[in-house]
Amino acid sequence: MSISTPSTPAEEHPLLALTGLAILAAILMALGGTPWTAPLEILVVFFHESAHALMTVLTGGKVVAMQVTVERGGEVLSAGGNRFLTLSAGYLGSLLIGAALLVAGMRSRHDRIILSVVAIFMALATVLFMRNLFGLAYGLGMAVALFAIARWLPEIASDYALRLIGVMSLLYVPRDIFSDTIERSHLRSDARMLAEEFGGGTWLWGGIWLLASLAICYFAVRWSIKRKAPRAAV
Repeated sequence: MSISTPSTPAEEHPLLALTGLAILAAILMALGGTPWTAPLEILVVFFHESAHALMTVLTGGKVVAMQVTVERGGEVLSAGGNRFLTLSAGYLGSLLIGAALLVAGMRSRHDRIILSVVAIFMALATVLFMRNLFGLAYGLGMAVALFAIARWLPEIASDYALRLIGVMSLLYVPRDIFSDTIERSHLRSDARMLAEEFGGGTWLWGGIWLLASLAICYFAVRWSIKRKAPRAAV
């Protein structure tokens, strides 16, 4: 005897899913650096600084101030905590957040809940750590916008919001690592500070982060388009 289960939406074919991600990535690359992508690029910066702040707190330190600017920059001032982990958390932490959101958008059936959690996380990080006016306005404004999408728009809007944020992270973070730590290694980046405190050189840490970021991107896309194993009939 077989027991039927409630029907679920048809799963995207891997080739179709990959094509959709490629088209989305091409559009974002074409518009990169323009006002159209500024809110998403600043969001990736917000995740970067939030990852620094969270690692500071998790390793016993204190966040003095966090800032995000309209020029797509940011910084975290902290006291204490594990400096190696805190400095390493920015680029890779923001990329892991984006990768997780991409996989969730592609594979999860709980897009509204996930997007609401992101909105709550942003609101808390803004209230607890943000200390500049633009950062406060952006953090709370984006949190409200994401929550509104999850609450009042059709679920497909939450699905594509997660995919959009995820793809933006996968494009933006590796490019930013290369630009800040290798192409312009003289900048006082996270890698430069790590090299000054622990040795090894800016290029070394930037290269390690770049390789790690490319690996994260590969597995995020692979898991996003991987088909689920079919359920056996009972």
